[in-house]
Parts: sequence; C-alpha cells; structure tokens
Amino acid sequence: MELTVVDVAPDDPALVRDVAPLVRLLRPRLDAEGFAAFAAEAQAQGLVFTAAYDGAGRCLAVAGHRVLATSRGRLLFVDDLVTADAARSTGVGARLFEELRERARRHGCVRIELDSGTANHGAHRFYHARRMAVTALHFGLEI
Repeated sequence: MELTVVDVAPDDPALVRDVAPLVRLLRPRLDAEGFAAFAAEAQAQGLVFTAAYDGAGRCLAVAGHRVLATSRGRLLFVDDLVTADAARSTGVGARLFEELRERARRHGCVRIELDSGTANHGAHRFYHARRMAVTALHFGLEI
C-alpha cells in the first residue's frame, strides 16, 4: 500500500478534518472543542501530529509525539498512536511506528516510550510485536 507520512501543522485544516477524528477514536470523551483546546496547548508544548495517508488521500493513522529530555536520556514520547478501524492489520500502524523510530534516531533519542491502557490488549500485541518491553507502571490520581 502506498503511504505518505506528513506532519500536520497547527493551522493546517487537516488537523480538524483528519487528525481529530482519529484521536477521538482513541479518546472518545474528547469532543471537537476539547480536541481543539488540547491540540493548541499540546502543540505549543512541542507535540507533533504525524499522519499517514493512502494514495487516495485518506488519513489512515495518526501519532502524536514529542521529544523529551529526561533523567533517563532523551526520548521520543508517543502520546497517541491510532489507526482507523478499517486500516487495522494492514501494515499502516507498523509503517507509522517505523517513522517514529527513525525520528527518534534522528533526534538522538535513546528510546521510544508510550503509555497504553491496561485493557487495550490489541495495542499491547502491536507494541510487543515491535519489540517494545513493559518497563514501568504508570500511576495516576484523578484531581
């Protein structure tokens, strides 16, 4: 499958048209207004949305990611990685993940990190297939 992988700028109409619907698949409690507010704030903090398009111009997958300097070294943190339902198990997510891996190398990162919900077993299989290891537990406290 022919894929084009591009970064979607904050003022690009593709942010609302293509990125938002996919991110909202992963985050169903995030409405359109909430996505716009989140995207504006997060992009100002360095979040990059990278989208994968097929030859017909359909957005099939999106990753939100940023480079962080941490005490563990520089890392590429993936906030969100989502593939459209109809494009799952077609290699699109794997292609986007490889793009993230290459970007991490170019930015001098020592690793890629992400969080995945404990019940998201399909995502866990995907990440394990990419040789990612469970290296920590992420704890949260609602405020």
